Amino acid sequence: QVLLVESGGGSVQAGGSLRLSCVSYGHTVRPLYMGWFRQAPGKEREGVAAIASDGRSVYADSVKGRFTISRDNAKNTLYLQMNSLKPEDAAMYYCANSWLVAVVAEPLRDRNYNYWGQGTQVTVSS
Repeated sequence: QVLLVESGGGSVQAGGSLRLSCVSYGHTVRPLYMGWFRQAPGKEREGVAAIASDGRSVYADSVKGRFTISRDNAKNTLYLQMNSLKPEDAAMYYCANSWLVAVVAEPLRDRNYNYWGQGTQVTVSS
């Protein structure tokens, strides 16, 4: 059974930084993609960033230039460095792994991920 555990959430002021981590367990085959998603109250879950097994990454327009996704394949760990945080970045952040072929075409679409973490809360005050 694949298990994903996020950490690193917290409360920061606007303009601050946070680094999220996500360790995945229970698999020997590298995921095609690992991604970060977020969901704010009353809003749909949205893709933030995703990274392929070869290191190619994709970002939502709203976070480009501020967030950086990375992965350490040896440690099965995914990271999200978030800089210049804005109040609109506040949400529950989830990491996800995908072994689904569909993820290659749409790496920021949540339906293309088959394993999810429990989430870590990010709060940004203005």
